[in-house]
Amino acid sequence: MLLVSACGLPRSGPTKNEIMSGAVEKGGSSHIVHVDDRVNRAANYTPAYGFSADFRSASAVGADEIRPGDVLGLSIWENVDDGLLASMGSSSTQLTQLQVDSQGYIFVPYAGRVLAAGNSPEELRRIITQKLETQTPDPQVMVTRVAGDGATVSVMGKVTAQGVYPIERPTRTLSAMLSKAGGVSIEPEIAVVTVKRGNASGKVWLRDLYSNARNDIALRPGDVILVEEDERSFTALGALGGQTKVPLGNEQINAIEAVAMVGGLSTSLADPKGVFVLRDEPQGVARAVLGRNDVHGTQRVAYVLDLTKPDGMFLARDFVIRDGDTVYVTEAPFVQWRKTLQSILGTAAEVGTANSAFE
Repeated sequence: MLLVSACGLPRSGPTKNEIMSGAVEKGGSSHIVHVDDRVNRAANYTPAYGFSADFRSASAVGADEIRPGDVLGLSIWENVDDGLLASMGSSSTQLTQLQVDSQGYIFVPYAGRVLAAGNSPEELRRIITQKLETQTPDPQVMVTRVAGDGATVSVMGKVTAQGVYPIERPTRTLSAMLSKAGGVSIEPEIAVVTVKRGNASGKVWLRDLYSNARNDIALRPGDVILVEEDERSFTALGALGGQTKVPLGNEQINAIEAVAMVGGLSTSLADPKGVFVLRDEPQGVARAVLGRNDVHGTQRVAYVLDLTKPDGMFLARDFVIRDGDTVYVTEAPFVQWRKTLQSILGTAAEVGTANSAFE
């Protein structure tokens, strides 16, 4: 009767023995791995953030280089009273809002289509001057950049001032552009910065951006900068102080910290010998952890931490929790027996009460 009663009792999840019975060796689909120092070394793999060589090797944008989409202003002075371009009573001409077309050209009266893209304002000034010299004596030309979208980046997400910003001399790098946008609006410890460039993208922790100069990449026209809060998390289940999805909140935490984040082990329910970390391991890590080369593809692994061992707490402290992990703590064996007895005694009391009512 005890066994029958135990089968229907509520519980927080599978028992330790039930998880163990799902081992590959017993026909199941999971690898059961007891954590030791070797396993900790093999499993200590965290997908790293960082920029590829293509991002890091990209040269800085020339602050003076004209690009398609830029808007230019021209001032032209002629050394004659009645010049080709001058208006009545004036020896100078102002041409504003000359947008560089998609092919990189602008149109200047009497000079025709002039290639502006790729030149600096000074180089373009000389080109236009040479073309006008055949039309009017000793022309003087000044070229200015008014505005434009030819060399801009978009800054989005958790920043103080989202928007489209031009790449200027002071803002040619990632950190400088973030400062231009007012900095991040979330805690720096949980900020992740993603740069999208065409079909490629890379991301880096905000603190790594400032601690490692190689991460402070040069920006290119059209880049999209996205600042987000770290979305990595793990799930806590079983005989713990709480059962919930928990943001990691830091670049790296260990199993002890993960348990502490949800209130620790339940003193009345938890089995300290049955702390599990359930994870899908990539092939390379799975082979290192299992010590075998005949496994292929992603593997389900259930890591077992026994906190009652002399070095159990140290092993748990050295076990790194990853994004997507499930930390599950089984109930102690006596808990089910206690629930069974309480169920039987409660049922007997209810029967006794019912009998008394009919007497």
